[in-house]
Amino acid sequence: MRFRRERLLIVGCGDVGQRVVRQLQAPGAAAPRVRVLALTSSPDRVEGLRARGITPLLGNLDNAATLRRLSGVATRVMHLAPPPGEGAGSGSWWRDPRTVALARALRLRSQPASLVYASTSGVYGDCQGALVPETRALAPATPRAQRRVNAERAVRHLGRAGVRASILRIPGIYAPDRAGGTPEARLRKGTPVLVAEDDVYTNHIHADDLARVCLRALWKGRPQRIYNVSDQSHLKMGDYFDLAADLYGLPRPPRLPRSTAQNELPVVLLSFMSESRRLDNRRMLQELGLRLRYPTVAEGLRT
Repeated sequence: MRFRRERLLIVGCGDVGQRVVRQLQAPGAAAPRVRVLALTSSPDRVEGLRARGITPLLGNLDNAATLRRLSGVATRVMHLAPPPGEGAGSGSWWRDPRTVALARALRLRSQPASLVYASTSGVYGDCQGALVPETRALAPATPRAQRRVNAERAVRHLGRAGVRASILRIPGIYAPDRAGGTPEARLRKGTPVLVAEDDVYTNHIHADDLARVCLRALWKGRPQRIYNVSDQSHLKMGDYFDLAADLYGLPRPPRLPRSTAQNELPVVLLSFMSESRRLDNRRMLQELGLRLRYPTVAEGLRT
């Protein structure tokens, strides 16, 4: 390494990325001394990033030519940016050109020692409530999940070129201090959930614990390793909202059968109600040596 200290490039430095930075900057942080850089496509964010001790680099994942400067600039990379959304000019509905462009840019000169990619547990599709290990075959059922599978392939290709790549398959992220990070607003609207016999299992991870997993994987993740990132809750979706309602002192949401819900709920919300799985997080806990600060959503929401 030609730098005197580690340089971490965060691509997609939103809420989770900034939590990563705060943990690196915290007194007594376990990670080595690191200089943090962040890719941003918005000049308006430059001063705000600098105020947080982050070196901003202007570039756009949708314009591959602007990413050339990233090659060789960092010893480690954390890729937290999502693929393009629907109708975002991605060329094909199943592709993630952003991750492909980033991987190509990182290979132009000296490659980073490690890379962490934030994927989604949606790549497993509907598992009918089964306990899902990382070895389970992928069955993405939505264009959003298909694009994540394509991104994972690009990351693994980069791994075969010599980068120690870790893929994190992440469920719902929550935190009381995260925008939209609790179900309170939905509870106040009275949005229904499914009746128990039609309900699906859902998985969660507190945003602070996710930031810790990102850092552990960056330094301790095994080469080309996939990790399910989830807490220990294993709740059905309706039970999760009931729990939150009780904590907030709000009415529990009404319950609907699936046949009725299909006519009354938005398509996007229904897509989350069509997949049921319980993530097996043993690999994350054992290999990364992680002890969750919020092992259940009850503990996380109470903060």
